Amino acid sequence: MSAAEVASPSSQPAHRSRRRRSREIALQVLYQWLLSGNGADALCRQAAEEKDYARADTQYFERLTRGVIAHGADLGAALQPFLDRPVQQLSPIEHAALLLAAYELMHVPEVPYRVAINEAVELTRIYGGTDGHKYVNGVLDKLAGQVRPTETRKA
Repeated sequence: MSAAEVASPSSQPAHRSRRRRSREIALQVLYQWLLSGNGADALCRQAAEEKDYARADTQYFERLTRGVIAHGADLGAALQPFLDRPVQQLSPIEHAALLLAAYELMHVPEVPYRVAINEAVELTRIYGGTDGHKYVNGVLDKLAGQVRPTETRKA
C-alpha cells in the first residue's frame, strides 16, 4: 500500500481540524517510515508536497513526525508490555497509530490523553484493518494509565 493509497478515503469528513490533518499526514509519513526507513527530513519534504499539507497545522505535523522518528525505539519499548505480539508484527497502520499516540501521551502533555487516544482510534478506523481500532484503543488505554496516571484517575 503506497502513501497515495492511504491518502484520502472517501469516508472522511471534509471539515477535519488542522490538528486532525496533521495527525493524518503524520500517520501516512510514519507508515512510509516503517516500511522504508527513510529519514525524517526526506519524509517531511515529501509530505509538504501533498495537497492537504497546507490545510494542516504544519508545525504540529513536524513536531509529531520528527518526535516519533527520534523516539521510535523508546515509544516501541513503552508500548511492548501492552501488546500481545512483538511490535514488528503489528500492521504498519496500527504500528504508526500506536507510535503517534504514544508520542502524544508521553511528550505532548497539553493534549488530553482522551484526545490522543480518540484520534489514534479514528485514524485506525479509517485506514486500518477491520478491528484494528479496537486493538489500538485497548493498548493506548493501558499505556495512558501508566504514563498519565493522575489524568486517567480523574476521568
